[in-house]
Order: sequence, then C-alpha cells, then structure tokens
Amino acid sequence: MKFIGKVLGSLVLFAGFTGSSLFNFSDTALSESIDSLEEKKQEIQGERELIQDDISLKNNEIDKLIKKQEEMLTQINELDNEIADTQNKVEVVNKNLEKLKQEINGLQNDIEELMTKIEERTSLLEERARAIQLTGGSVDYVEVLMGAEGFGDFIDRFSAVNQLMSADRDIMKEQKMDQEALKDKKSEMENRLHEQESEKDELDQLISSLSSKKEEKNQLIEKLEQDQQAAEEERTDLEEKESDLYSLEEGIEADIMAEQKRQKELAKQKELEKQAELEKQAAEEERSRESKREINQTVENSVSSSQPSPVSSDWGAPANGRFTTEFGYDVLNGKPRFHYGMDIAGATGTPILAAADGYVTTAESSDSYGNWIILTHSINGQTYSTVYAHMNSLSVGQGQYVEKGQQIGGMGNTGFSFGTHLHFELHEGAWNNGKSNAVNPRKYINW
Repeated sequence: MKFIGKVLGSLVLFAGFTGSSLFNFSDTALSESIDSLEEKKQEIQGERELIQDDISLKNNEIDKLIKKQEEMLTQINELDNEIADTQNKVEVVNKNLEKLKQEINGLQNDIEELMTKIEERTSLLEERARAIQLTGGSVDYVEVLMGAEGFGDFIDRFSAVNQLMSADRDIMKEQKMDQEALKDKKSEMENRLHEQESEKDELDQLISSLSSKKEEKNQLIEKLEQDQQAAEEERTDLEEKESDLYSLEEGIEADIMAEQKRQKELAKQKELEKQAELEKQAAEEERSRESKREINQTVENSVSSSQPSPVSSDWGAPANGRFTTEFGYDVLNGKPRFHYGMDIAGATGTPILAAADGYVTTAESSDSYGNWIILTHSINGQTYSTVYAHMNSLSVGQGQYVEKGQQIGGMGNTGFSFGTHLHFELHEGAWNNGKSNAVNPRKYINW
C-alpha cells in the first residue's frame, strides 16, 4: 500500500502542473512529465504482475487445503464405517453375554441340585463314619458272616454285606464324579464369562480408539478450514490491491493520453504562431527587393524544376556528409530494390539534426533500423514524418518536442547497416510499414 500511496502522491504533484499553467512549462518539462507517467505505469504493471503471481500461489494453496479436507473426510467416513462395524460386534457380544448369563442362571439351578446331592451323600458318609467309630473303627463283615445260623442266613448275610460294600463304593465314586463335574461346570462358566467380557473390553477399547482418531480428524479438518478461510481472505486482499492498481494504471494511461493531446494542441498553437510569424516575414520580404532576390535565388538552386520549391524556413538538412544512396531504385548486394530514403555517410557520432520542428513519436531500437527516431511535424496544416536510422546514440525521448536544427543523436552503424551513415526518410503523412507516403527528401530540403 506504501507503493500505491507513493504513486498517488506523484499523480497529485503531476496534476498540480497539468492545469491552466501547463503552457508555462518548457517542452522538456512536458516530455519529462510523460516519461514520469510512463515510468509510474510500468512500476504499477510490475507490481500487478507480482500480485497476480501471489494470487496464483494462494489459489494453489487453497486447492491443496481443499484436497486435504476431502482426504480427511474420506478417512472420517472410513472410521465411521469401522466404528459402526465394531458397534455391531459389541451388540453381538452383548447378546452373547445375555445368553451366557441365562445359561449361567440355568447352570446355577443344576449346581444347586448337585450341591444338594453332594450334601446328602456327605451326610450319609459322615453317618457311616460315625458308625465305624462306634464299632471300633471298622465294620467286621467276616464276623457278620460267621454269625449266620444256617446256610440260608449266611446267604442273606453275604448278600447284605455285599450290597453295603457296593453301596459305599458307589457313593464314594458318585461323590467324586459329582464334585469334579461341579468344578468343571464352574470353571467352564467362569472361562466363558471371562472370554466374553474380555472381547467386550477389547471392542470398547477399539471404539474408544476409533472415536479418538475421528476426533483428531475433525480437529484437523477444522484447522484446515481455518487455514482455507485465512488464505481466501488474503487472496481477497490481493485481488482488491490488484484492482486498485489496475484502476490507478487506467488513470495514469488517461493522464498520458490527455498530456499527449495537450502537446498536440500546443504544437498546433506553435504552428499557428509560427505561421503568423512567417506571414509577417513574407509581408516584410515583399516590401524588400533584396529579400525577393534572395528568395528567387533559393528557388533557382532547387534540385529540379519539376519538384516544388523547398521551404527553407521550415526544413533543414538532417546531417552533413557525402551522399551514398539517393531516393529511388538501386542495387543492394547484387539485387535491385527501391530505396525509400537517402543515405548520408560520415564519421561516427556526426550530429544528426531535426529536419523540422515536431514531436518525437518513436525513439527505440530494432534489428533493421538499429537505433532510430520518428519525428512528426505539422507544417502549413499538413502532417509530415521524418525517419532517422542506424544512429549511434539517441539524444531525445518519445513525446519530446524538438526544434529544427536541434541535435537528436549521433551518426552510427547500428541495425542492418554496412557502414557509418544516416538513413533519412521523409513521408507526406504518417509513417507506415509499407512506406506508402515516402517522397524524395530533396522535394523539401535544399542541400
């Protein structure tokens, strides 16, 4: 913004001398004012190009941020799907746990029944143990058998003893089996319950981990959105600055055109003044026979009687030297061509002069003409253009007003040239690439 303020300040200063006091400034000042505006315009264009580069970088940055957000949203969708699958698994585990608890409840009834049986057998075994203690520590089954009163009684006693011993063994065996079964059922129940609870804990932890990752992704997206918003705001600021510079550039361009218009008007005014002066001088010359004789002598010294008399007061020779090529057809490098000007050879740096009063409309360099200048003249209401090519140096700039005989550069050998010389053209009207307005310079200039 400091740059814009600096340019605006320059424009304000320029506006101060483009008002009613404009014609009080010299032609050099007018030229410098246009050069200054052109320089400001180029500075603004350079600043706009830099800003446009920054806008392009911001657009790339915003595109990357949007792409990252899209990637994060895809990952979040994947996490949502994984969380949903895990929650489905949790529901399955919860159903299994509920079913297992129902099985445990049913198993609990079996355990209670088994416990009752074990308690009854335990009571029976304890009672049998007390009986053994009362008989001295053991049951003498042989004594029972020997106390039989007959064979039938013996058989009965033997059968009873056998049943008692078998019952004892069966009770002990069943007691052991029931106790082992009870232990196995309890162990199975505890293992299954532990496995289901462990699986549920793992799934809960997985859901927690996935939820944590999802939260991290959400926070990252929020950060990316904030970065995107900041980048878009910076881009908006750059676009506004670029728009301001564009408006400023248009304003400077309008000022340049207005200044050029004022210079043309000034040239017309000077031409009118000059014409009035010429008319005044002509009137004085009419009253002087000696002046008439000088004018007639000038006419007699013209190049040919078929050409109009040169206007010596308006035109002058652009350089001193020897003529190497005239206007018209000639041969260059063995090939015929039409030469649209005159070539004047001389030493490097030989002064090149404005052939008439006018404005510099071109002052640049090219591959063919080298360093060259076009002057635009307004003489007796007619527009003329003169061309000065292959110059070694330029002493004036575009938009500058020059007077006849003022040095505009030095003779050189630049561009498509085969020795130090001045290529000079004179056009009745504006210069164009086809050179359709070119005329023989000797028509107006008396060398």
